[in-house]
Amino acid sequence: MQSQPSAFDGRAFVATLTRAPGVYRMYDGHDGLLYVGKAGNLRRRVNSYFMRPPMEPRIAAMVAQVARMETTVTRTESEALMLEAQLIKQLRPRYNILLRDGKSYPWVLLTAQHEYPRMAYHRGARDPAGEYFGPFPSSGAVRESLNLLHKLFHLRGCEDSFFRSRTRPCLQHQIGRCSAPCVGLISPQEYAQDVRHVRMFLQGRSSAIIDELSATMRAASAAQRFEQAAHLRDQVQALRSLQSAHYVNGASADMDVLACAIRGESACVSVLFFRNGMALGSRDFFPRLGVETPTPGALLAQFIAQYYGEHLPPAELVLAHAPEQAGLLAEALSTRRGHAVQIKSQVRGDRARFIELAIRNAEAGLAARLASRQTLDARFADLTRLLGLEQPPARIECFDISHTRGEATVASCVVFGREGPMKGHYRRFNIVGTAGDDYAAMEQALTRRFRRAAQGGEWSGPDLLLIDGGAGQVARAQQVLAALDVRGLPIVGVAKGPARRSGEETLVLAHGRGELHPGSTSPALQLIDAVRDEAHRFAIGAHRRRREAARERSVLQEIPGIGPRRRRALLDAFGGLAGLQAAGVEEIARVNGIDRALAGRIYAALHD
Repeated sequence: MQSQPSAFDGRAFVATLTRAPGVYRMYDGHDGLLYVGKAGNLRRRVNSYFMRPPMEPRIAAMVAQVARMETTVTRTESEALMLEAQLIKQLRPRYNILLRDGKSYPWVLLTAQHEYPRMAYHRGARDPAGEYFGPFPSSGAVRESLNLLHKLFHLRGCEDSFFRSRTRPCLQHQIGRCSAPCVGLISPQEYAQDVRHVRMFLQGRSSAIIDELSATMRAASAAQRFEQAAHLRDQVQALRSLQSAHYVNGASADMDVLACAIRGESACVSVLFFRNGMALGSRDFFPRLGVETPTPGALLAQFIAQYYGEHLPPAELVLAHAPEQAGLLAEALSTRRGHAVQIKSQVRGDRARFIELAIRNAEAGLAARLASRQTLDARFADLTRLLGLEQPPARIECFDISHTRGEATVASCVVFGREGPMKGHYRRFNIVGTAGDDYAAMEQALTRRFRRAAQGGEWSGPDLLLIDGGAGQVARAQQVLAALDVRGLPIVGVAKGPARRSGEETLVLAHGRGELHPGSTSPALQLIDAVRDEAHRFAIGAHRRRREAARERSVLQEIPGIGPRRRRALLDAFGGLAGLQAAGVEEIARVNGIDRALAGRIYAALHD
């Protein structure tokens, strides 16, 4: 809800301000954060809002809502710039340009503290000890690199629990992607050499690897070790081929190329990534614009401050448009990186060609986004008309139940907004005590969800509630909401048609409003089907994970002499229940704490 205009005395507040650099924050009458800004001179910048010059309508509307302001003084303007970016990212003010980038970036991980380190894909918190190489712009870029590295250097990629349980080489060795250190087919010294080559490759020193391998190849040939020389020759040829496929002439060792496209209230920023002279691909970002439509230079400046406030900047940024306060940005990024960061916009030759490519990517990304957005807007408009809503729903929630004959019941709650799925708001509920009763499971999930809604915060209520089911599920949902005093929320059940084909669903309206049969061509039903299918997918995935975990625990729990510690040791040693079932008595008895008699009972219980 928008605040009413307040009686905030901006001029009196300005009189208390210092002329030092810093960050200011504007709040409305409900203590909601409206805007975060930075200033080289706090008094002069904040005063510009209250001198009543001609302002853009949206800026005037924002200022009219201000009920209070806060400031934070910094030592330098570059510190203010980085603090502003950090606050925008964390607090997401209504009128700022917001970079929507909830995903973490993928890395290549070389594990530490192991005689035979593992090379693997990693995303998320950098908790496992080891060396991290990246970040890469996409999962595809990491997986492609890992695929090539496994073919070239044959490092293992398996989990430690799987590695420890092997008694013979796995399929990865048979197809030439692993040297089988698990069964001693390679010495620790030879494996360490491969690890060193992988490290050099990921650091961009592939030419040095080629020189080293070529010298070793010649020495092996001179010593008449022709099989080894042939293997080294193949490695050198593969590395040269990889260089020619991925090296981009003119790319510096560390460089990002940025361009943006703006159309109305939508924008796209496209980034091309180059590391160690290698092209790692591109990624498009779609920031939410703030109180006014920015110039390309202003948008790129805001993007750089927010994005590189979280990700280590490269040595060089090449931009299609000169950013606002480029010198200030370069100073702040250099401080963050610990080395000089150059920001360039007037470039020639290959860098100009990269900028043209980034511009084309940004324009194509924005065009695709707008086309998708128009389709989504049309679906929301049709949904509003079909259900007789006063305005399009800003938040749709859909619930589904998944179980196998009552086992490991899970309820899913997925959330869609005007821009599609809001995956950060998805929730799942582990259901207990319902014995396969879908109505009771739905009641438990809705009760838990809407009790939390009453507490506010991220659990604020939806504008439309979808239930995967028919009249019975809808009636139970009405009872739950009535008991919790949740009123005025539209509820729609999505019941499958007789043939259970998509597009033939019946929409069951709450409070005796009847049923609707929109048909497969209805944009509204297409939107509802997409939300319902996502809830179904999310519920099934959560149910399967819970069921498998429960089965692993329950089988071992029934064996006398197996407590939590031994159960964990067994599952770790064999990589899970499937590996344990494939093991013999002798292999089971090798696990710490398991004697032969207990191993025999375990084997018998698993194969009864």
